[in-house]
Amino acid sequence: MKWLKFRIKTLVEAEDIVISSLYDLGLEGAQIEDKVPLTALEKEQMFVDILPENEEDDGIAYLNFFVEELDRKDEILTMIKEELDELRDFNIDIGEGTITVEETEDIDWINNWKEFFHQFMIDDVLVIPSWEDIKPSTDYKYILHIDPGTAFGTGAHETTQLCIRQLKKYVNSETNLLDVGTGSGILAILSLMFGAKHAVGTDLDPCAVEAVKDNMEQNSIDPSSFEMMIGNIITEKEVQDKVGYECYDIVVANILADVLVPLTPVIVNQMKKGGVYITSGIIEGKELIVKEAMEKAGLEVLEITSQGEWKSVTARKN
Repeated sequence: MKWLKFRIKTLVEAEDIVISSLYDLGLEGAQIEDKVPLTALEKEQMFVDILPENEEDDGIAYLNFFVEELDRKDEILTMIKEELDELRDFNIDIGEGTITVEETEDIDWINNWKEFFHQFMIDDVLVIPSWEDIKPSTDYKYILHIDPGTAFGTGAHETTQLCIRQLKKYVNSETNLLDVGTGSGILAILSLMFGAKHAVGTDLDPCAVEAVKDNMEQNSIDPSSFEMMIGNIITEKEVQDKVGYECYDIVVANILADVLVPLTPVIVNQMKKGGVYITSGIIEGKELIVKEAMEKAGLEVLEITSQGEWKSVTARKN
């Protein structure tokens, strides 16, 4: 199936009013492309492996609308032009307001990326998607079956691998683990494979619940050994209470330095005495601010490890 893609070049300041005007024409679900920097709140809420790198904001925005009715191309194009002209008549600056139209294939966004994700090794861990067979020559001790979907990582990123290596050092059969920013559940699931007794994961995105459930099933993880919670553990007392206090031997957080700083003084309350705090998602040059936050919270920094341009900082609660 093919779609018509109408692409409008406008200004960031005019995004909302252009979208609102075209909504009245039946054009919904605008895809917005701009270079507006993330706000402090947006950064705080992004429990992800890496922060997107934005170019300098130039004030330009592109709005993309997708329409199924190919035979209405000229009609819809005329309506868009008339609507933009009307905005100009009201002295609203919409920038260039140029429109391009193209036909695009109906893309299966859920499955299209599969051609780019193949099995790979993290030391003695084989990470493999469900649509591939294990290669006979693969030398592995653990097998992680992972289908992350479009929302979460695959384990291929350096920050995730740094966490995995630290977890292998510290996980034992008595470990109760808390994974902040769980995503697809890779770190918690592997910790259980490494021998951890129980894991709790928190994430801001409700989609993580289904992703974790699917990946637990693929890896034959006992549902009673891994509990998911949705919410912001930094700011929501209810989430902190539900997660529990002084009950975790290991807390792992593969997020961002700017999130780890406010997270650290909160998360020490969830850790047992002697508990280990493993962090990653730290771009080179920011490891010192994470180290300082840990020390300020009363933690002893044990080591800083590196892979590529990324850092992991591990500390202990004495």
